[in-house]
Amino acid sequence: MTLAAISYRQRVACMLAAMFVGTMLALQLPVLAEQHATAPPDDIHELLEKSLSVVEIDKEITRIQEKKQELLATMSGAEAELHEQELHIADKREQAGEVLRAYYMGERDSLYSALLTMKSWTNFFRVLDYIDIIVSQDKSTLSGYIDQYRGMQDNYKELESKQAELAEMERKLIEQRERVLALEQSVDGELSGRSDSERIRLMIQELTSFWETAGLSEVREYFKALSAAMGKLPAWVQDNKEMLEVKGFNYTIRVPEAKLNEFLREQDERFNNFAFAFEDDSITAHGKRDNMEISVKGHYSIQDEPTNGIIFHVDELLFNGFALPDTTRDSLEEEFDLGFYPELILSFLKANAVEVKDDELVIKLSVSF
Repeated sequence: MTLAAISYRQRVACMLAAMFVGTMLALQLPVLAEQHATAPPDDIHELLEKSLSVVEIDKEITRIQEKKQELLATMSGAEAELHEQELHIADKREQAGEVLRAYYMGERDSLYSALLTMKSWTNFFRVLDYIDIIVSQDKSTLSGYIDQYRGMQDNYKELESKQAELAEMERKLIEQRERVLALEQSVDGELSGRSDSERIRLMIQELTSFWETAGLSEVREYFKALSAAMGKLPAWVQDNKEMLEVKGFNYTIRVPEAKLNEFLREQDERFNNFAFAFEDDSITAHGKRDNMEISVKGHYSIQDEPTNGIIFHVDELLFNGFALPDTTRDSLEEEFDLGFYPELILSFLKANAVEVKDDELVIKLSVSF
């Protein structure tokens, strides 16, 4: 069986076993070496980066597959519920049809004609009460049918929406599988022509193992701490009113780079080794601790739904100099909210624009009527 014929995870398992041989003791991977070690050549760096992407995209494939199974289970339940509704509504439809036919054929007219033949007020009101009961029942029958019909229509639309969501999941699944396959073939192709392929495979395994056992948790801890700190940022702005400018119905928040870093270090000691840098239209956060170096670069955009605010988008995520794929960035964005919500300062404020310039984060707001 060739290397290309077995799965990437199987190859990783094989390489894990190889780690225990004596050659591993001699290996000095730049990623785990002391900070003064020489970085790997570009070609090896690219191979390591691709292999790391394979592992991360493979996680995304697993995540999509799990969501797909959950959605299929939900759709199965929805289809069963619709089937029950269709059985129930058949009876309601027949009852409603009988009511409408009665009115159309004039069968209810005789009830009203009977009122004219009553010779006493007592009988007149007795018949009137009888008519009222019949009409009320007719209305209830028709309303019940209409409500059930509309409810079934809504459920059909919801099921159609889920079917569209399932189709999108299938598309993403195919796309990610193709990405993984292309990356695996690229790595295999490049390794097959190298005399140091075994050494590089060990480097790939060491990087992957270090990322999954330590690196990913470290990145997640930083994002978790950032999310918690951003939740406190509106109150901090209120306490530092010199950063808030008011002109009529327009507000401007100016957060200097140095002040933001000072705020973050007050919130969590992790940020003693982590700093934000404001550049034109982008923000970079960089830190290093325990042979792990993390760099995050992104930008803010305005969001109006479901809640108005400025949302942080991760454009680049580096771990020890290796770029993580978009699937990892998107997953972190989804899990950790790094947004800023002006309504937490004042309920009537709405963010209109955000920009980064002159070492400042500038947020433009207005009164929302």
